[in-house]
Amino acid sequence: RYLLVGAGAIGCEMLKNWAMMGIGCGEGGHVTVTDPDTIEKSNLNRQFLFRPWDVTKAKSACAAAAIGAMNPAAKVEARLDRVGAETEGIFDDAFWGRLSGVCNALDNVQARLYVDQRCIYYQKSLLESGTLGPKGNVQVVVPKLTESYGSSRDPPEKSIPVCTLKNFPNQIEHTIQWSRDCFEGLFRQGAEDVNAYLSQPDFLSNLERQPGVRKTTLEALAANLVDKPISLEQCVVWARLRFEELFHNQIAQLIFNFPLDMATSSGAPFWSGPKRPPTPLQFSADDPLHLGFIIAAANLRAFNYGLKGSTDPALFKKAVEAAMVPEFVPKQGVKIATDPKEAEKAPAAPPPDEDEASDAIVATLPAPSSLAGYRMTPVDFEKDDDTNFHIDFIAAASNLRARNYKITEADHHRTKQIAGKIIPAIATTTSLVTGLVCLELLKLMQPAKPIESFKNGFVNLALPFVSFSEPIAAPKRKIGAKGAEWTLWDRYEVDEGRELTLKEFLAYFQERHKLEVTMISSGVSILYSFFTNQKKLKERMPMTMSQLVQEISKAEFKPTQNSLTFEICCNDEDDEDVEVPFVQYKFRGW
Repeated sequence: RYLLVGAGAIGCEMLKNWAMMGIGCGEGGHVTVTDPDTIEKSNLNRQFLFRPWDVTKAKSACAAAAIGAMNPAAKVEARLDRVGAETEGIFDDAFWGRLSGVCNALDNVQARLYVDQRCIYYQKSLLESGTLGPKGNVQVVVPKLTESYGSSRDPPEKSIPVCTLKNFPNQIEHTIQWSRDCFEGLFRQGAEDVNAYLSQPDFLSNLERQPGVRKTTLEALAANLVDKPISLEQCVVWARLRFEELFHNQIAQLIFNFPLDMATSSGAPFWSGPKRPPTPLQFSADDPLHLGFIIAAANLRAFNYGLKGSTDPALFKKAVEAAMVPEFVPKQGVKIATDPKEAEKAPAAPPPDEDEASDAIVATLPAPSSLAGYRMTPVDFEKDDDTNFHIDFIAAASNLRARNYKITEADHHRTKQIAGKIIPAIATTTSLVTGLVCLELLKLMQPAKPIESFKNGFVNLALPFVSFSEPIAAPKRKIGAKGAEWTLWDRYEVDEGRELTLKEFLAYFQERHKLEVTMISSGVSILYSFFTNQKKLKERMPMTMSQLVQEISKAEFKPTQNSLTFEICCNDEDDEDVEVPFVQYKFRGW
């Protein structure tokens, strides 16, 4: 009885292997596969249980149906639920209690860590794996033997400094990330802010508490509500003004602040090394890249307002010629960050006149009551639809910025790969990794295997390199100098066949474990501590532990929930502070 979390590349291959191995086929056998995702066209080259006619359908349902055709004896249940805190009512104590083990086929660390924590709590084995191009890894987590997935972490991904993105790009990845941010700001965030302004009475007052973003948010609101387009031609004019702002005016301002012959305090040229001197672009409707930007931006703007789009170049050329583009005059006193450390510092207080400017913008905004029922349509980025202008906009904006800085431009396909964070998946790596997972699964099915029987695997087919290592044993800790040893798999199970009051709970640990509990917490709420004032303590002592949780953390118990988890701090008999496992407390369901 296995839970497979994810029905993507690894999930499909795993299900196929399990069907051929007979996993979940015997009496009482069962496989649950869950994945909230739907099939996209780009999945078809590496997720072999799916076919072109499955596009837009649920991954888990299609995968389960394909497995049923391969092996009719396979009992596979498909679910569309994300495994997370919000679905603990579905994946409850009874569900986890029935499982033999869990297998992850996930694509993000956060979800992996959550499943890992659940496996520790319910003491279930976990088969963890992942691929990245020709590289792959397999980790087996065995209850009471090995460390968990979360015991060791990969270093975080390096992010691009903000000042590099905004002013000093030197790689095509920088300009693509910049254009992706522009896309979100212009076509998604702006529309969402308008909808929030029209639907939330306290939107403006909340904005006042965010001085760093107040003015820019209000400027975007005014641009979207005061200058509301009613035709595609007006969207074209808006796109032409955005072109001027992004690829001419901002660059001209940068050169005004930092002239091309400027030197640093040490006498070295400012524009040297990774800082490439930029050149403002002069718009030409005859340049396919320039016109491509206008067409994509205008159509996305039209989508925001529910207007009909077009791809007719003649219409766009005619509308662009009618646009009045004001001449750019550089501004004095504009501060531009040149050092990543400087950009990371806490934002300075806004200048005193910024509040006045913000108030002036607020005065121009139409009252929400005058636009009752009106809403804009935010654009949600979708990389796989080539007709929606999303990648067209990002590719055009990125390449125009690359021209500003004389960076080699990227074609549509490469832009889509970087902007959509598409990691090249190689079917061979997937099949090798799932094969290694299945070998560990066979070992888990045999009782009482020692830790040296299991193997974590690391592969890189590009070298080629294959390495196996014994899983790391779960680190042992001691409760004080004389207490028992424990690992992450241990816990105090408090089940007295009835509810305990706080007073009885404290006495339980004092009598059974010779520990004085100094603090009890549930989630982020402290239920008891030695420094709580006496009046509160007196009120809480006769309350049951479940009443305490409901009273203090305002938690609502799920209908099938029978246990609570507590973290406790304790002192031993020598009055020394000691580290102890968590507490699993049963409060109903006897």
